[in-house]
Amino acid sequence: MVTVMQLVKDMVRKRPFIEEALARGIINYGSLADELKPEIEAILEKEVKHSAVMMALRRTAENIEKTKLAKVKFDKNTDITLKSNLFEITVQKTPTIFQQLQKLYQIVDFNQGDSLTITQGQHEVTIISNKKYRKRFEKVFEKEKVVKVIENLGSLSVMIPLDAIEQYGLFYIVTRELSWENINIIELVSTLREMTLILDQKDVTSAFDIMQRLVVSGKETKKS
Repeated sequence: MVTVMQLVKDMVRKRPFIEEALARGIINYGSLADELKPEIEAILEKEVKHSAVMMALRRTAENIEKTKLAKVKFDKNTDITLKSNLFEITVQKTPTIFQQLQKLYQIVDFNQGDSLTITQGQHEVTIISNKKYRKRFEKVFEKEKVVKVIENLGSLSVMIPLDAIEQYGLFYIVTRELSWENINIIELVSTLREMTLILDQKDVTSAFDIMQRLVVSGKETKKS
């Protein structure tokens, strides 16, 4: 027979933010019990005591493994690269799109530190580059179907240590911290050892501070 305790554990497990809040001790058990109680009663098809739900939440919080709050383990060579004044253009994938993409490499001046990121999906291609190239890019794609153009973007790039690549929840750990601060991630682009977050320009400074804290704490964790 399913118990209140089992149901509470399962509900918390399926709600990562609640699970983390319980582990951090920053959630009100009574209010959360009020939230979960109707759902539990619907499953059990009977009334349950508020105190029973609260007790189950307390026990669940006590048993949450500390690994749920694991930190990314960065090394001494990890740094964060910040870029501003970027824009993004997404175009529909067509038989001619790849010919147009080749032209972009002739436009972007990589020697000046300018950037060009091309992400290919099944039905569309997204290109991210410096804002100053917008008009020239739009000229290249004038005969293609442009899905959307987004301006006023910035990026944060972080090198990922090789021994952290297989770490459970690596991307969740990073995106979780930004979500807690209400920072929206417009794009997340990665290679084997590099993760780049594309954000609204107004959020870049706050996101940099958050990532800096993650990197510093990650270095301390690895050292210990």
